[in-house]
Amino acid sequence: MKVNRRKFLESSSMLLSAGALGAATGYAAPAQKPGKKYRLIATEEAFASPEQVESFRRGAATQWHDPDVNMWRSFLANETILRRLLDFEKERLGIMDQFGVDMHLLSLTAPGVQLLDADAGTALAASANDLLAETVKKHPTRYTGLASFAPQDPKRAAKEIERAINTLKLNGLIVNSHTNGEYLDDPKFWPIFEAATALNAAIYIHPRNLPAHADDILDAGINLDGAIWGFQMETGLHAMRLIVGGVFDQFPKLKIVLGHMGEAVPFWLYRIDYMYNVYTSGGRGRIRIKRKPSEYVKDNFMITTSGVNFHPTLEYCHKVLGADNIMFAIDYPYQETEGSVAFINSAPLPEADLEKITHGNAEKLFHIPPA
Repeated sequence: MKVNRRKFLESSSMLLSAGALGAATGYAAPAQKPGKKYRLIATEEAFASPEQVESFRRGAATQWHDPDVNMWRSFLANETILRRLLDFEKERLGIMDQFGVDMHLLSLTAPGVQLLDADAGTALAASANDLLAETVKKHPTRYTGLASFAPQDPKRAAKEIERAINTLKLNGLIVNSHTNGEYLDDPKFWPIFEAATALNAAIYIHPRNLPAHADDILDAGINLDGAIWGFQMETGLHAMRLIVGGVFDQFPKLKIVLGHMGEAVPFWLYRIDYMYNVYTSGGRGRIRIKRKPSEYVKDNFMITTSGVNFHPTLEYCHKVLGADNIMFAIDYPYQETEGSVAFINSAPLPEADLEKITHGNAEKLFHIPPA
């Protein structure tokens, strides 16, 4: 029997409070370091455009069975989430001020424009990028932005990327992982990478649910889809497809950002390298990449802390990837700001490295002027 995902997701909204998260995990972030204030640029902070909300409202009113539509049914029923996604002027800035967040790097919330057909998706991406550029222009010291594009039409996506970076002066790109079950390692999508590398624009791969036929495996009465397990599994898969599919041999300067402490990829580097060598040593596999998979992770990927306010995880990633490959993020409005700020300000890392993680790396990667 199909479980009631809407009921589950609505009930899970209690985890948006830092207190509930601590109670659920038994972990509470240490107190903020006294006397030290880092510039905090939060790099995975969602917004919604009115047009996007309306498109999902129409879809939610139908019998459409899709994991992302089901997810949006819960968002539409959650007054706090919906209000915060649409707000730029009041509550968002107030929360940022209250907890000492200097800047949000805004991106259109999942699944962006990728459920729509090519024409509708392209149009919605353009309107969302226009709204984002207007918002950044109005609040240049508080907001920067990642541009959306519609992979459904790679050539038009490349044109929108060029417009967003060169004309709208946005700071990078956002894609919500797969599009109709297809991944960006497919060469038909490579005009997107050509445009991104030509413009020195990093691509943030944000999670989304698996396609319905696969998501049902995670949602068969056990509720493992979404952020509890399915998101990181799906987005980590996308990252691995890019690596073993030879994308970085073709585009060696391409920069990809993964949230949530790297969607589990950093924790598997030894086994990934070892088994890749085993699987390809006998001539198996359609592509033989030039380097170890772990080398691409360290050279072509950045990760953010979004939604993982846990010092042991941060310390591990710091040790394995280095301070230059990590950026602070909150995952607003799906994660509470207070706990994320307390987590990063109390992190047991050298201050010079925290300066990179809290703002320096984001300034460099996303072309954000220093304060």
